[in-house]
Amino acid sequence: MITALLTSLLTIIDKFMQTWKPYYENGAVGGRPIQTQGSLNILLESNDFWILNMDLLAHIFLPTVALTLISFAGYLRYSRGSLLEVLGMDYIRTARAKGLPEREVILRHAFRNAMIPLTTLVAFDIAGLLGGAIITESIFGWRGMGSLFNEAIQGQDLNLLMGTFSITAFLAVMATLAADLIYSSLDPRIRIRK
Repeated sequence: MITALLTSLLTIIDKFMQTWKPYYENGAVGGRPIQTQGSLNILLESNDFWILNMDLLAHIFLPTVALTLISFAGYLRYSRGSLLEVLGMDYIRTARAKGLPEREVILRHAFRNAMIPLTTLVAFDIAGLLGGAIITESIFGWRGMGSLFNEAIQGQDLNLLMGTFSITAFLAVMATLAADLIYSSLDPRIRIRK
């Protein structure tokens, strides 16, 4: 199963790499493959599945980078602080006293327990991203939950506003549930009781 997954992933990446040149040379792209506005190029006239998906990837690249870099420094700092706290625990000293290699002590014992607080933070950030990134959507010209929320506020549409709040709340609850399930795989002491 892993071999089939890796083979199909490499095949898809190879097909996208073969599609890059025809996409770049298309007159609608105009020599600017990384798009800055909208979610698709309306001038691109092609029925090719791979070129249309390449256009989608080119349009989603910059918003993804922008939303990722917003939280990246915070995640690094938070994980560093959590890891330094875990490295001072008794079970880390015990693992070192047993003679385990430092790499195994950090990766197997310390890093898994240091990821627990970070998992909570990432789960809420993912729910917030799906719920709406108003500024990013307005800069890159995407239509999403953030712009829908903004339109509901400006038009004083309470039904639409309650709908966006409900969807965002549902996503937050699902992200919290996913974080709780991930906890049990990170720390064997945390288990779901029947």
